[in-house]
Amino acid sequence: MTNDFAYMAAYEIADLIRAREVSPVEVMLSTINRIEARNASMNAFVFTAFEEALENAKAAEDEIMRGDYKGPLHGIPTAMKDLFDFKEGWPSTLGGVPAMKDNIAENNCAYTERMEAAGAIIVGKTNSPTFGYRGTCDNFLFGPTGNPFNTNYNSGGSSGGSAAAVADGLVPIAEGTDGGGSIRIPAAWCNNYGFKPSFGRSPILIRPNAFGASTPFIHMGPITRNVKDAVNTLNALCGPHPGDPLAVMPKEDLSGYVGRPVGGMKVAFTEDFGIFPVVPEVRAAVRRTAEKLREAGVVVEDVKFDIKHSAYELGELWCKLFAPLNNHVLDSLKQNGVDLLNGDMQQVPDEFIKWSKYASEELTFVEHHRQQSIRGEIFDELQRVLEGYDAIISPTLACLPVLNEQNGDTMGPTELEGEQVEPLIGWCMTYFNNFTGHPAANVPAGLSKDGLPIGLHITGRMGADGDVIALSSAFEQVAPWQQHYDVCKARAL
Repeated sequence: MTNDFAYMAAYEIADLIRAREVSPVEVMLSTINRIEARNASMNAFVFTAFEEALENAKAAEDEIMRGDYKGPLHGIPTAMKDLFDFKEGWPSTLGGVPAMKDNIAENNCAYTERMEAAGAIIVGKTNSPTFGYRGTCDNFLFGPTGNPFNTNYNSGGSSGGSAAAVADGLVPIAEGTDGGGSIRIPAAWCNNYGFKPSFGRSPILIRPNAFGASTPFIHMGPITRNVKDAVNTLNALCGPHPGDPLAVMPKEDLSGYVGRPVGGMKVAFTEDFGIFPVVPEVRAAVRRTAEKLREAGVVVEDVKFDIKHSAYELGELWCKLFAPLNNHVLDSLKQNGVDLLNGDMQQVPDEFIKWSKYASEELTFVEHHRQQSIRGEIFDELQRVLEGYDAIISPTLACLPVLNEQNGDTMGPTELEGEQVEPLIGWCMTYFNNFTGHPAANVPAGLSKDGLPIGLHITGRMGADGDVIALSSAFEQVAPWQQHYDVCKARAL
């Protein structure tokens, strides 16, 4: 039974559970067996609560036998992220900070609340970088998460443990949060579907600053192996929340966009937005996959962007915009007796310290507003293109997965195609959407010659999450990616 459910879609498992052909307990036992057998070779989960998960599976079985079926997530195993994502009584290390290893959460995040309300069962927490402040998954407490296609390489971040767990068949659905691409980056490197909703659609419960998810925009969304599972998850997660003053978009059932005909839609294609140094293999793979949309009747046109700043400058802009929020969290921790910057400097990476000092010693109000103006320029440019197109298609990332370091400090490249690259986020073509709030998704676009995944990125009009889902579903038909999980299935442990 260990592998019976490993690569089944959550909606397929749900059909069996609803028909009472399998029990949530059977599914959970299979999930636990697989995690125990495979996680040590990859380091996706950093905390598991198997006894609690089995108890919840038995409760779900009892509910379903009574006829109290909650929907397509009832009895489905899922994982949550170990960052600013909490489940009462569970550890929360804020992305592998050693000083936080014994920190226990006293409240629940929105993912916990809404997934459990929908009947899903959280089996544990997945690895993430410190404060989520990079596009790779590594930290000083737990170390790197290996890519399930080749564990010598990184899974991507910051939701790297979640993406690896999904790709390796440990769970069918896992939580991602996304402040610069943290859903879409690891989805790209792990051959998953990752969806970031429009800002205001999914709630983020940030304290002590309830408005902290706006600079840049932070989103919550699913990482799955197929589009339908992502949509079922979005239907559970999204909608206004009394704890998030910025989650203002009304709840919407997105199910009807899966499989919706896309003939006649127009998409703008760019290999690099005119500024990113993208490796040739990624360019070629994404263009090939994008061209397949023509089979579904979509008009695909090359479009030039007029962006006035270099990719390096904009990568640093992301770092600068996030640094004040990080410092606010540091200050809150200090007030509770954990002084990360003035205590043991080995608690956090050097790059984190660099930008923290910038925010505390160099940043002025005038400079902050100048940075916001540049962010606004990116918004205006995306809006300009989207006036004539239903979506923008591009590579998700400018490079292939990087090798893991052994010091807990894996970062992205510092140079691509002879051009300097900001190593935390500058190689990620995802953070534009966190400047602007547009909906976006990663769709797998095939494997490199070395067998590593490549991602294609879809940006939709503001609020038009359904268009992104419809195009994603079309890609799933004309350029399927499920067969690539055979690489993970065959991975030696």
